[in-house]
Amino acid sequence: MQVAPSILSADFGHLARDVEAICEGGCDLVHVDVMDGHFVPNLTIGPVVVEAVAKVATKPLDIHLMVENNSFFVDLFAPLKPAYISFHSEEEKHPHRLIQKIRALGIKPAIVLNPHTPPEAIEYLLADLDMVLLMSVNPGFGGQAFIPSVIDKAKRLKTLIMKHNPACLIEVDGGVNDVNVKQLSEAGVDVVVAGSFVYKHPDGIKVAIASLR
Repeated sequence: MQVAPSILSADFGHLARDVEAICEGGCDLVHVDVMDGHFVPNLTIGPVVVEAVAKVATKPLDIHLMVENNSFFVDLFAPLKPAYISFHSEEEKHPHRLIQKIRALGIKPAIVLNPHTPPEAIEYLLADLDMVLLMSVNPGFGGQAFIPSVIDKAKRLKTLIMKHNPACLIEVDGGVNDVNVKQLSEAGVDVVVAGSFVYKHPDGIKVAIASLR
């Protein structure tokens, strides 16, 4: 299981410290939630802050766009050379074109599904993706409760992935903890995003990451 702590739960007054802490604590990816206040009712960070994160991170960035005008934001963040850029299928009129654009920039393309969006909606995109991110909360805010139906959804997605592109990873974001992570793993999930669980764990970040893995 790969672990991608979300810096949305970090202390932004000590952001460099908190990014270094998850990297030193054994994370696999640094998950960066970019929200524009339009696609979701929250506004987070732009390229200036993410550039600062990239300078101190010793693990690859996993940028999750929760925005309108995806192509514009891809252009903003591509120079930072993240490992992944993911965008929401619900917001993109031409997803295949955007997937091709992200890959041409040397970045692995990923697509995100909100809780209500069935995995079958992206079946014909799977061959061109490196990862699918399933939201297990409604996007926009950290600290929400896990939606259990995502476990069955992950199983359905895994079946489609094995048919079209077995190398494609499944990532889950929202309300992940050391209890439901076992069910997610059994459902075929490869990467978990966890913010509050990692940063607010009573025994510290390193223990939190290890418990998820």
